[in-house]
Amino acid sequence: MDLGIRGKTAIVCASSKGLGKGCAQALAEAGVNLVLNARGAEALEATAHEIRSAHQVQVATVAGDITSDEGQAAVLAAAREMGGGVDILVNNAGGPPPGLWSDWEREDWLKALNSNMLTPIALIKAVLPGMIERKWGRIVNITSQSVKSPIPVLGLSNAARAGLTGYVAGTSRQVAQHGVVMNNLLPGAHDTDRIKSLNAAEVEKRGITMDEAMAERANAVPTRRIGTPAEFGATCAFMCSQHVGFMIGQNVLLDGGIGNTTM
Repeated sequence: MDLGIRGKTAIVCASSKGLGKGCAQALAEAGVNLVLNARGAEALEATAHEIRSAHQVQVATVAGDITSDEGQAAVLAAAREMGGGVDILVNNAGGPPPGLWSDWEREDWLKALNSNMLTPIALIKAVLPGMIERKWGRIVNITSQSVKSPIPVLGLSNAARAGLTGYVAGTSRQVAQHGVVMNNLLPGAHDTDRIKSLNAAEVEKRGITMDEAMAERANAVPTRRIGTPAEFGATCAFMCSQHVGFMIGQNVLLDGGIGNTTM
């Protein structure tokens, strides 16, 4: 299927590895020029080189903290240098650490909110005027299955991502008339560093092996496996395509069916 986005320009946050990298690769395959961002310069440049080698697209890199004003400004400036403005924004950030309600203090909440709610909102606000002017735009926010089915040990993430979801629900419907489509993509367990860190917490807590922790996680999913960044990226790319003009403010689960719900 031709996604109809060849030649567009996309910002993909946290895209040196994991789900962000999967999204960047799928968009590049569709012919989209990329601005990639991550904190680690070495992994970021390696990903950029890999994508440039595989696809004939422009790839700019911005190593830095996207949750800072400076990081956001640098990413937006890199997109402007490509010319034509930002057509696609993929908001993505690592989740806060797991824990219990009694573990979290005000600073923990502020950090989680800044990373998983306020930063995506700031980037959305920055790119919307240009998208509205050009009468076309796509925004995909990578949140979590926990938005629909909260995970007790991920209270920081549950709350921050739910806040972003509420913002998107209202804003997406205000800008849809201008050809701007905004939705959320909700991952379940995928083969990423995030899952490895959550498994490590189970290993330490319960004294099991990493292989046992991964097997338990996979067996809890109806597919009896965890997802891959490649299939996640393909879904994201479709949500950035010309074919989703009537999909507004949706929360799309990609969790292997572990969320047992009809809505």
